[in-house]
Amino acid sequence: MENVCWPYFDPDFDSLPERIFGPTCRVCIDNESMEDCTVVKIDSVNKQGLLLEVVQVLTDLNLTISKGYISSDAGWFMDVFHVKDENGKKLRDHNVINYIQQAIGTTRESTPSPPNARAYTNNVFEAADHSGEHTAIEMSGTDRPGLFSEISAALADLHCNIVEVHAWSHNARLACVAYISDPSSDTPIEDPRRLASIEDHLITVLRANTVRSAGGPSQISNREVKTGGFLGGEGAVSNVERRLHQLMLSVRDFDGPRSPSAAGSGLINSEGGSKMVVSIENCDQKEYSIVNIECKDRPRLMFDTICTLNDMQYVIFHASVSSDNVGRAFQEYFIRHSDGYALHTESEKERVIKCLEAAIERRVSEGVLLRLRAENRLGLLSDITRVLRENGLAVVRADVATQGEKAVNAFYVRDISGNEVDMGFIKSMKKEMGLTDLEVITTTTTPARTIGNISPHERHRFSFGDLLKSQIERFSHNFVAIN
Repeated sequence: MENVCWPYFDPDFDSLPERIFGPTCRVCIDNESMEDCTVVKIDSVNKQGLLLEVVQVLTDLNLTISKGYISSDAGWFMDVFHVKDENGKKLRDHNVINYIQQAIGTTRESTPSPPNARAYTNNVFEAADHSGEHTAIEMSGTDRPGLFSEISAALADLHCNIVEVHAWSHNARLACVAYISDPSSDTPIEDPRRLASIEDHLITVLRANTVRSAGGPSQISNREVKTGGFLGGEGAVSNVERRLHQLMLSVRDFDGPRSPSAAGSGLINSEGGSKMVVSIENCDQKEYSIVNIECKDRPRLMFDTICTLNDMQYVIFHASVSSDNVGRAFQEYFIRHSDGYALHTESEKERVIKCLEAAIERRVSEGVLLRLRAENRLGLLSDITRVLRENGLAVVRADVATQGEKAVNAFYVRDISGNEVDMGFIKSMKKEMGLTDLEVITTTTTPARTIGNISPHERHRFSFGDLLKSQIERFSHNFVAIN
């Protein structure tokens, strides 16, 4: 009998560097330093996309980031965030604190599940992660009045149970992520022929407004329908909102006509108009491009901007974010492209500015917010959106989920003709549709103060740009002329 010898591998060998040099990631939750917020400090070995992962963890818990400082030079990642919970208070829930430490501090590839079900864009409801339990469908293309209603009707005609759906409309573009199941078994739809039929029907709906060119076939561009998983591959993108950003970027919503909601995302300038300010300048001494953003503050703003820069293959080396007590947000990012170069051409800078403006505007929805709750049934979403469409209302954002036997719907709607939404009709929907609960919220733009009237002291904030310039000036003053 032959003796077979195998090399011995110490199971603790992989953790040897960590035991020698300390953990690769340290997360500190400080509730003592600040009176009105919790300070989250992170020291970690840097990797591409780590900042987005950290911000996504905080965002998924619906935490508000009021201030942040980021530095990730020389292979090390150091972050400080001032955060508050949904009620504007410090973090006191030990489950949330432990989850933050585990989710950010883990060295494993997988991220632990949040302490509660993941919350989505409007905080109207909390929905479970259905990525593995149901069939995912992604749609993107040119928007038109009633398109979301037509998509809902098509899925109902195909006998698809809509478990959850999220849709954004911006600059005449639509992005939608839906989770569906077989209504007879409440299981994923896996039959390839049925999936192909669903794709074909949805593509037909998206192409319905295609204009044929003279003497040639219809031109379809930047339209996609994908069933069975995310377009980037199974498990490539776990966050629905991040996928919506990517879909909108793929259909170039930043090139579309300005949306009516764009005015609500910015500041009031000296001429009385409302706008956001996004600018890019180069720091030649450090070979960075400095992106400055000044706009109306809102939840998830930092996530939206960092997500867009990451998807455009830009690396953030330093950043500072803050907000003031009159509702303005300030963001400053020191970036390079993934190839290591700064932005040198005006066309590249203009494209980044347009994409960031679009990312900020996508989530800003002016109009009326409808929160509806009813007994779930096949075709319910189709019926609700049909009634809205027939009464001249366009859905500009939608978040729909099922909770047990109930369907929870949140729609931002506006009148197609530009008139004010008829509130009488909205309230009559409750009786007509058999809704058990209906809440109507009119969203308005909070007036911002004129930039010219803000005192210099009020406008002062921490800036990595000012810090770098002062260091460079101090360094240059130390030179002595040699005779």
